[in-house]
Order: sequence, then structure tokens, then C-alpha cells
Amino acid sequence: MGEVAKQDPHARDLKSYISSGVINLDKPSNPSSHEVVAWIKRILRVEKTGHSGTLDPKVTGCLIVCIDRATRLVKSQQGAGKEYVAVVRFHDKLPGGQAQFARALETLTGALFQRPPLISAVKRQLRIRTIHESRLIEFDNDRHLGVFWVSCEAGTYIRTLCVHLGLLLGVGAHMQELRRVRSGALDENDGVVTLHDVLDAQWMMDNNRDESYLRKVIMPLETLLTTYKRIVVKDSAVNAVCYGAKLMIPGLLRFEAGIDVHEEVVLITTKGEAIALGIAQMSTVELSTCDHGVVAKVKRCIMERDLYPRRWGMGPVALEKKKMKSSGKLDKYGRPNDQTPATWTSEYTDYNATAATADGPTPIADKSEPAPAPLAEHPSKPDLAAAATNGTSPAPVATPQADGEKDRKRKKREGETPEERAERKKRKKEKKEKRKSKGGEAADDSD
Repeated sequence: MGEVAKQDPHARDLKSYISSGVINLDKPSNPSSHEVVAWIKRILRVEKTGHSGTLDPKVTGCLIVCIDRATRLVKSQQGAGKEYVAVVRFHDKLPGGQAQFARALETLTGALFQRPPLISAVKRQLRIRTIHESRLIEFDNDRHLGVFWVSCEAGTYIRTLCVHLGLLLGVGAHMQELRRVRSGALDENDGVVTLHDVLDAQWMMDNNRDESYLRKVIMPLETLLTTYKRIVVKDSAVNAVCYGAKLMIPGLLRFEAGIDVHEEVVLITTKGEAIALGIAQMSTVELSTCDHGVVAKVKRCIMERDLYPRRWGMGPVALEKKKMKSSGKLDKYGRPNDQTPATWTSEYTDYNATAATADGPTPIADKSEPAPAPLAEHPSKPDLAAAATNGTSPAPVATPQADGEKDRKRKKREGETPEERAERKKRKKEKKEKRKSKGGEAADDSD
């Protein structure tokens, strides 16, 4: 069961490699991002595909396509920074030439107000977007054209930026052409491929059983996580993290320097497979000095469950408890019975039972206190009115019998499995329906 997972991400078998893969696609002009992603889904015959952020139909460049398991990273990639090269057309000559254009470009950096273009799929409300850096590449004043590179936050409208450039320069401008050169961790030099490359690679696999081309076209999802700081997890703790458990100090093997509290990190296996994205609960200094505590909370689990063996419940107390259950010294839910040794009852603390007791009903009266006088029925309206006039509240209704019944039921259901709970609810539902149908028949007879 665990042998499939325990290997280098590049050495996975082809099916696992594709279903945990990403493609750095050079999107062609004209088709929309969703069309391109749907075509790849059809070509590779996979269940799910997603992309790292929509590009307009006419825009070309990096579009990270995530396949099957890798679609869990889509959200984090959509929020990652982007880089573009844009061609802007001015509506007139610039009096100051290239220097004026460079100054205007430098002015439009930092946090900017932007409203989506007139033709837009989203609500046209004012939003703030950050331009990290911009650089002039080329300028031709006679042809009224300029080329510039910009590094910006996800969701920045370059079309709107070009319009703002024109307004700032006083001549008006619009975007002529746009290409995305980086999306998150991958740029156009990181194994970018075309749709034809993907189609050819799949053809080679179908006709010649040659998987080498598919392995060149598709990259492991771990490629997208190279910018995160890494925490290496012991093999014994991997499956617990896959089930959503927090990573604790005993499950920690190695960690990278410079980790801060609440920083997003990637949890990996000793073979380099990504387990999950997590939020660090300790800094590097604390990790190197502490001997207990929570290392990281899981934000997004990536790895499939049960690829690594289950190792929880293997401690000395847990193993002893299993033996006692099998020998009949504890019931099937692990609760004490007549045969349970006195030493176990006195020494073992059942934290589930403690939590249930804490959540249970509060006792109405202590044995030492006199019990309130029993009331046959609820106080009538005149009694309540009289109590309100006297300024006193009516005595509370004591229902120890009902509370005892609830407590008994709760104890009975403690430790039941999801299947047993479902079966119990099913029986209860059937009983209710039977009672309802009987009531309906009785009503018909009386009519």
C-alpha cells in the first residue's frame, strides 16, 4: 500500500505522474482559458483540470494547467504574483519622448486604484492592486508604440494600466498586445509547452507506448511549491497529516531556516513528495529548541490518504487497551466492565469520556442541598402574573428523571462507529414513519 508513494515525484508510474502533474502551457491567442483547459482534459482523458488565473482570449503566455490531484493547488496559484510584457499604443506623439514615458511608468508603481474594463466578466467596482515593479523595454514615438514589462499582484488589469498611462501623459492610450511571462513559480523559460506538444505527446503514448514525451510535457505538482519553505515529515506521521492532523514535534524530521510563525510552509516526505500546505505554529528557533508542541496546522492537504501506513494508536497504552478489548476486560468501545482490573480504572484517563462529561447536563441540585418541592405541572398564567407582581421568579421545574434518561442514552451511544450511528438513525426513522402511518389509519377509522 505504501510502496506506490515512497518514491521520487519524477519516478512515479505514468498514471500517478499525470494525475499529480501540472503543465506550463503557452496559451495561444483567440481561445479562452477555459476552452484551452477543457481541450487538455479531453486530450489527456483525465477527470479534472484547472488553471492558475484567467487570460483574456487575445492574450498569450504562461497558463499553468493543473491535472486531477494538482487542482488542489489552483487557488494558491491564482493568488500568486504575475509578470507581463505589454505593447501600448498612444493616441499622439509624446512631447517628452522616451524619458516622459519612463517617468510616467515609474509613477504608476505601488498601490493603484483600478476599475475593471468596460467589457468585463466581474462587477465593475473600484479595487486596489499593487504594481511591484515596471520597466521600459522599447519606445517608438513616430509609430506611437511602447513596450514595457510589469511585475504585479494577481488580479491587476494591464488594460486599465495602459489607459491610466495615456491619461497621465495627456495623449490617451490603449493596450495593443499582451503576453504573460510569469505566473507564480513558473515563467516562460521553465519548460513551457504548446497545445500541439501535449497532443503529440499523447499520440506517441497511444501509438508507440512511448511515455517519455508525456513526462517532458507534464511536471510534478511539487514544481509549483519550490518557493515555499519546507518541513520534512517522518514516514510514520505522513498518513496522520493526510487525515488532517496537526504536525507535532515527534513527527518532525528536518526543517528549513528562516521559518516564521503563521508563515505558509509545505510539508514534504523524505522522498520529496508534497503532503500538504500548512501554517507554521513555531519559528525556526522554537523548532530547534522545543521537545513538544504543534509544528504546523494543515491548510490544504495534497497527498491521497493511506498511501503511507497508519501509525497512530501504536503507543504502549493504546496497544495495552487493544489487548484488553480482545480479551474481554474492556467492552468493544474500550469502556470498563466487570472484568476490568482496578489498576486500569484508577490509572487510565479516558479523555473522550472526560470531554463528554464536561459537555453533559449540569446537575440541578447537590445532594447536601434540600431538593425543591415537586410540581405536578407548569405554573398557570395567573400564578406567573402573581409571581411577577410580588417581584419573585417562579420556582424551577425539576426533571431529574428526564435528565437521567438523557444521560443513560448518551452513555449508551458513546464510542459508536459512524455505521452504527447511521443504522440507529435509520431504525428510528422507520419507527417514526410506522407510528405516523398507524396514526393516519386510526384517524381514517374515526372518520
